[in-house]
Amino acid sequence: MPTDLSGTWNLLSSDNFEGYTALGIDFATHTIAKLLKPQKVNEQNGASFTIYTYSSLRDYFVQCKVGEEFEEDNKGLDNRKCKSLVTWDNETLACVQKGEKKNRGCHHWIEGERLHLEMFCAGQVCKQTFQRA
Repeated sequence: MPTDLSGTWNLLSSDNFEGYTALGIDFATHTIAKLLKPQKVNEQNGASFTIYTYSSLRDYFVQCKVGEEFEEDNKGLDNRKCKSLVTWDNETLACVQKGEKKNRGCHHWIEGERLHLEMFCAGQVCKQTFQRA
């Protein structure tokens, strides 16, 4: 059975967030976003996920089911819409997004008491590490 990603997670570190967000976020949002320390709350019920991201700038959530493509609206983040598909790759939750940006998606996995998030788009990769709250 895949890893249970449920829990509340506080950001510890973020590598190349600036390079990743420069790919399509307006200057003002980009400048503020790189200073934020978001909190993630993952709710996992079998193959269904609700992932909340809370920050002092904006809150965002996405609901999905493993293996089912869904329409993702990132209004308030980078204001794009895309089709997303979430699958398991061993113990990693992998998301591939199809839309105006090529080679975009993310991976979530746990090592010890840390949640790792790797976001990628157009050759830029941002790696974030979260500690269980």
